[in-house]
Amino acid sequence: MTRQPEDWLDDVPDNQEEEDEEIIWVSKSEIKRDAEELKRLGAELVDLGKNSLNKIPLDEDLRNAIELAQRIKKEGRRRQLQLIGKMLRQRDEDPIRQALDKLKNRHNQQVALFHKLEHLRDRLIDQGDDAMTEVITLYPQADRQQLRSMIRNAQKEKAANKTPKAARQIFQYLRELAEA
Repeated sequence: MTRQPEDWLDDVPDNQEEEDEEIIWVSKSEIKRDAEELKRLGAELVDLGKNSLNKIPLDEDLRNAIELAQRIKKEGRRRQLQLIGKMLRQRDEDPIRQALDKLKNRHNQQVALFHKLEHLRDRLIDQGDDAMTEVITLYPQADRQQLRSMIRNAQKEKAANKTPKAARQIFQYLRELAEA
């Protein structure tokens, strides 16, 4: 029996079509974008302090590379950042990104709290007892007597154009109340 030219298709298994669908072609530009993104992630890690870096899950090789990059300047630093980016390509960067995002968010929350406390302190100095009720509502454990004394001192310093030592004390006291 002679084979017809179309008969060779009968020998091709059906799963070959499924395999063709699973192949995902990635462009060279996309690979470069991903590599640049990992290099930026590495630069963010290098910019972190030692305490912050300890909170991020890194293996020993990557941690050593980051610590070395923190000590290097100029061209060597650029090359070290490229190496860190290459090392990140070989690892799962999701836990690192999550820890970094968590660290950034905590910092942003702390900055927002400080701004809120500064605004409250300024209102206390400007309005006195009118703003005191808000502080007592927010922080029932606050000592009214101590707070009034600090407000009076801050108002005197402000009127005399002295350094705002009492205003800093009020901010510190509000911060302690917020953390308690």
